[in-house]
Amino acid sequence: RLKAAVHYTVGCLCGDVAEDKNVHFSKQTIAAISEITFRQCDIFAKDLEMFARHAKRSTVTIEDVKLLARRSSSLLKYITEKSEELAASNMEQKEKKKKKSIAAKGRRAEEQDVAVSESEDSNMA
Repeated sequence: RLKAAVHYTVGCLCGDVAEDKNVHFSKQTIAAISEITFRQCDIFAKDLEMFARHAKRSTVTIEDVKLLARRSSSLLKYITEKSEELAASNMEQKEKKKKKSIAAKGRRAEEQDVAVSESEDSNMA
């Protein structure tokens, strides 16, 4: 299924390029590009796994991906920019969660204070 998905995507991309550049891609060409793409992705996956294993980790990190892309300066630059955007977005989400958590704790404390005050009032009566 994955191979079929790669073939379909390559076909769509070739169709877009064909329209844009006014060229034609044969079915054999699309199949060859699909096969090369699939094999290269397999190599990338194995390399990423080896980078993580070499670092004695079981999880592939962004640093592994950057290491994989080191030979293509434009790809490395793109990956670095995207990882920085993701990191900034994650930090914003953590800050929002932290603020919500602090606000919720504050509300609970106020509710407890009100409950204690009401309890004290009923004990006085």
